Amino acid sequence: MVPRKLEGVINQRLGKGKAVIVMGARQTGKTTLLHKLFSGDGNALWLNGDDADTHAMFDAGSARMLQTFIGNHKTVIVDEAQRIENIGIKLKLITDQMKDVQLVVTGSSSFELANKINEPLTGRKWEYMLFPLSFGEMAEYHGAFEEMKLLNHRLVYGYYPEVVMHENEAENRLKSIADSFLYKDVLHWENIKKSDKLLMLLKALAFQVGQEVSYNELGKTIGLDKETVEKYIQLLEQSFVIFRLTSLSRNLRKELKKSRKIYFYDNGIRNALLSDFRPANNRQDIGGLWENFLISERKKQLHYNHLYVNTHFWRTHDQQEIDYIEERNGVLHAFEFKWNPKKKARLSKSFSNAYPNHSFKIINPENYIQWLIGDDY
Repeated sequence: MVPRKLEGVINQRLGKGKAVIVMGARQTGKTTLLHKLFSGDGNALWLNGDDADTHAMFDAGSARMLQTFIGNHKTVIVDEAQRIENIGIKLKLITDQMKDVQLVVTGSSSFELANKINEPLTGRKWEYMLFPLSFGEMAEYHGAFEEMKLLNHRLVYGYYPEVVMHENEAENRLKSIADSFLYKDVLHWENIKKSDKLLMLLKALAFQVGQEVSYNELGKTIGLDKETVEKYIQLLEQSFVIFRLTSLSRNLRKELKKSRKIYFYDNGIRNALLSDFRPANNRQDIGGLWENFLISERKKQLHYNHLYVNTHFWRTHDQQEIDYIEERNGVLHAFEFKWNPKKKARLSKSFSNAYPNHSFKIINPENYIQWLIGDDY
């Protein structure tokens, strides 16, 4: 098994009197990670939110009944907890009344799990996100040089653990993940009847990776009103399928005020939605793939290394733009992404004048490794 960045972090939190919450999309390895962490713990109680017996246990309600079910177990692991009614209140009872029990909880739908546990478990939890495998994790597993040689493959097939471990079956595995798991929670919890519209929306977003997105135009394309498109996008984001990047707008009248770009957490899922697995060097959309890869991998790297930054892109009405910006400790770090290392880029004078406290760097296939492993600006 590829060692995960969160393994050591979670180990340090155990036995400290708080629940550990691990969120992330389905099939990113949450259950596998917990099995590795607790494989030697014969006194761990494993519960699954999809199991009827687990529901019956939590339906019991009182702390005394929960204690009866838990018995002498010192570790209680609740997998896919978003499926359990009023799970936050039940977890609070365990945390408050059973001080010697370590709770570990996973969930694949932040809009359900967060709503259910955030208020009841305020001050009683550590919360983490598990992404698909990252460049950094794979570089530690078999070396940065080996991972660098796989760049073109990762741009097309991504980093879902099942795909990485079965590279000869990458297309079939990705299609299975996309068809069976990708938006299961969105359809279930929100009782969405028009699943065909949801798929059309995902495909439209896949075509627009790296471009500004208009909810109004998306709605016209797929036959939904603007408000429904926005709701679906929020749910897809809260199910860890996509994430938004908003525009930076502070100083200039010409800056786009409320624009956004939407990226996929995984390139492979994006390509599976389009059924497009052409080699990276034969693609017209290689610029978008490169941008999605870098921003999603940077998101993982920042999270796992506890680097807290505000992230944006920048654009003006007269088409001046910057692909990606991180604001950290009052400094704006601007980045341009170029797949062709020979292509040059210059920072806009409008941006330089409006935001004098900045840095600028071009990220290309010749220098991306340090940016995705270290803390290099």
